[in-house]
Amino acid sequence: MKKPEPTTLSQGQVQLEPLTVAHASDLARAAADGQLWTLRITSVPAPGEEAAYIDTALQGQAAGHMLPFVVRDLSTSQIVGSSRYHDIVPALERVEIGYTWYAASYQRSALNTTAKLLLMTHAFETLGAKLVGWRTDNFNFASQRAIERLGARRDGVLRHHALRRDGTVRDTVMYSMTVAEWPEAKAQLLYLLNKPR
Repeated sequence: MKKPEPTTLSQGQVQLEPLTVAHASDLARAAADGQLWTLRITSVPAPGEEAAYIDTALQGQAAGHMLPFVVRDLSTSQIVGSSRYHDIVPALERVEIGYTWYAASYQRSALNTTAKLLLMTHAFETLGAKLVGWRTDNFNFASQRAIERLGARRDGVLRHHALRRDGTVRDTVMYSMTVAEWPEAKAQLLYLLNKPR
């Protein structure tokens, strides 16, 4: 598997761009749409925490286990959220997609499907990943449904696995997709994006 390097990915009105320190105010504006930091099951930066959020992501990038993006709506030129590769393990040809969040006005839209299609296509077809994984809070039912719509398989639950922002400990629901499953999943995602509304 190739090492993930900062790159820009685009399709239609959705563009994923490498996260930089210059995106702090854009992330603050996107997170304010719905006051997303108040959700205990997400990793959205609270007001004033954007710089630390970006710094952590860029430290992960420098260490080689993360590659963070901002998500831009090209129809408005606005940054509307963020996502990243994480837990990158080149020796296993494995990468996970996560830390995903969008401004409330963009949730449950085609934007997430398009962004995930871009990340999955890049992981499987450019980087040469053999497996893409996801993880989410056991109480984040919307995230679980969204991951399942991508065609990922639920692998199981890691109990008492990670801290939430409020200090409680969550169970983590794990999902994955193999490179053999990717062609059918890609065809379904393209169908969902292109079918008449």
